[in-house]
Parts: sequence; structure tokens; C-alpha cells
Amino acid sequence: MRRGRQHAAGDVAALTDALRDRTLVLVGLMGCGKTSVGRRLANVLELKFVDADEEIEKAANQSIPEIFEAHGEDFFRAGERRVIARLLHNGPQVLATGGGAFMSEQTRLNIKNRGISIWLKADLPLLMKRVMRRDNRPLLKTRDPEARMRELMATRYPIYARADVTVDSRDVPHDDMVASVIAALRSGPLAPPRALLPEQPADVRPSEAPGE
Repeated sequence: MRRGRQHAAGDVAALTDALRDRTLVLVGLMGCGKTSVGRRLANVLELKFVDADEEIEKAANQSIPEIFEAHGEDFFRAGERRVIARLLHNGPQVLATGGGAFMSEQTRLNIKNRGISIWLKADLPLLMKRVMRRDNRPLLKTRDPEARMRELMATRYPIYARADVTVDSRDVPHDDMVASVIAALRSGPLAPPRALLPEQPADVRPSEAPGE
């Protein structure tokens, strides 16, 4: 992204100052754009980008499909909770999480204490268009991937809705998505303090102005 043309340096600095040592945590279903948008968001804000799934694979020395196959989902989720809890101590940064991570109450609490959660909310056609390009989604290795995705949406969307910020994931350039995330942060949890209005004379009511 050409930051100089789309995001003034002062605006970016104000956002990162307001973030302090917290982590911007992207949540949402597989295919919603957490990794691709997260990398660009980190670049614009001049922050480190971390992919939780990659960190899990490093810690286990196995790919996520291999972990699922060898140990099952419960084992994977336990490791996911531990890795994310550790990563949240490394802010400020942008962290992309796996689709099931935010379902953990403990992980949600950890994110609340040390970060700001951002849900990239995508509709079914967009998700399916993206996830079917790759064959590395353990939860979609079923006879009917679309039906499985519908089940995940029904189960997870009410939980994702608890995120601090919701941004609709659209089939637009990733830079446009980054701009939407930044706008949501600027008007939400990272909004600048409201300037104090000058006090009016005691004998002037709010609906009046001198000289009227």
C-alpha cells in the first residue's frame, strides 16, 4: 500500500500510540482474509506481523493437517491456546489467528486483556470461493465442504460477534480492506480523545449565540 497517499504519517502514529503495547488480533473463519489483510495492516502501521498457525507449526514441528491427523482437534486446540497466550505478550503487533481460536473462552479473555479483536466477517460465497483454492483445511475434508462451512458459520459467528471491531470482508483489493480496518479502529477502540469544547458564558444558552 502506498501509505503516503492513503494514510498520513501522523494518523498512523496516533493509532500506534493509542495501541501502546497491545496486539491487534484478527479473527474470523478460514478464507476471510486474516493473513493477507493482516500482513498489509502491519506494513501500514509499521508493526510486526505474526501468524498464529505458523507459530503453532513451528512449536509442534508439524503442519496443522499433520497435527490434526496424528493427535486430533482437541490436542491442536490446547496447543493453540498456549501459543496465542504467549504471543500476546509480544505487542505491539498484528496477529492473525486460526478460525477456531476465538471460540476458546480463555483465549478471548487473554485477547481482551492484551489486545483488540477485529472480526473480518465474510459471507458464504466469498469464503467458499477462497477456501476451495487450497486443499489444506482439515475441517473441510468432508463430502460436503459447503454444508460444513454453513455449520461453522452458525456456530462461530455469534462468538465472533463479541470482537471489539467488526469489518465486512469483501471481494476487493486487500489495501481497501486495510483502509476499512483502520477506519473502524480510528472510530472505535483507538479513537482519539474528544477535544474539550470551549465553555460558553453562563448567561448564554446552548441554542443561543452572541449577537442573535
